[in-house]
Amino acid sequence: MKHWMFCVLFLFFVFCDVSTQRKKKTVQTLSRGWGDDITWVQTYEEGLNKAHTSKKPLMIIHHLEDCQYSKVLKKAFSEHPTIQRLAKSDFIMLNLVHETTDKNLAPDGFYVPRIMFVDPSLTVRADITGKYANRMYTYESEDMDFLAENMMKAKILLKSGHEEHGDL
Repeated sequence: MKHWMFCVLFLFFVFCDVSTQRKKKTVQTLSRGWGDDITWVQTYEEGLNKAHTSKKPLMIIHHLEDCQYSKVLKKAFSEHPTIQRLAKSDFIMLNLVHETTDKNLAPDGFYVPRIMFVDPSLTVRADITGKYANRMYTYESEDMDFLAENMMKAKILLKSGHEEHGDL
């Protein structure tokens, strides 16, 4: 009888563990594959608030889950160590699969993928662009070093702006 009870309890714990693991794998995180070690905000409004209070720039990635260009960019972004380090430590990060109502975030159109920066004064940095004249805020997988440079540029512009106003 004890042997039977032991087997039942053992099977119960095994099934509970498998069930828990299955649930963990299906949970959708805010990273959506862009970097699981990065802290992501859920909404544009939350991102603006955190950028303002933390004095860090907000980086917004507009993308679609089923867009082939977004998928390629996501893979390159998530595998680039410098981008991941900067995103984790120096930026408020938001990835959006739905457009915002802020038209400042689409100065040259509502295409995906596109990446834009907002400084802590809540100014959209339309001057930090990608390489392409017809889609100024898009980056391709081979542009990750250029994106990392633009991230550094966003940090430098932020610091120089604060120093001019005596904020730092």
